[in-house]
Amino acid sequence: MRFLYYDSVIHLEKGRSIVGVKTFTLSEEFLRGHYRKKALVPAAIMIESMAQLLGWLIIFSHDFTLSPIMSLIEDVPLTAHLRPGFKAEIHGEIISTSKRDTLGKAQMYVEGELIASLGRIIYSHFYPVNSKDLIQLFGYYSGLKI
Repeated sequence: MRFLYYDSVIHLEKGRSIVGVKTFTLSEEFLRGHYRKKALVPAAIMIESMAQLLGWLIIFSHDFTLSPIMSLIEDVPLTAHLRPGFKAEIHGEIISTSKRDTLGKAQMYVEGELIASLGRIIYSHFYPVNSKDLIQLFGYYSGLKI
């Protein structure tokens, strides 16, 4: 993962849900050179934030034995024209999971107001992975001790 689009995990329930936070600042790398007059947080970055967090829940829930790859998203309402300078709370939930794939959903809130959601997101699972490396990365990226 080259860019991390969440700051920390604040709640984690194996096989069920995850909550994380992301503060979108004006100094974000993805804003450099793109918006000369009025910087806006791209919708694709909000989608990626939700997808990354939910992906880590899937990895954690499957005991670090797989790598989930987002393969489909549907029902994706987003708030347009969000300027940097806000802190978002991201909620992800696993609806169903199997050895082959996972179905989930996610929402992003700012000060309690829903600003983005993924009504349906499907991840395909890929094997094998280096579980030891995934555990180490998860601890580093989430701020949680495993």
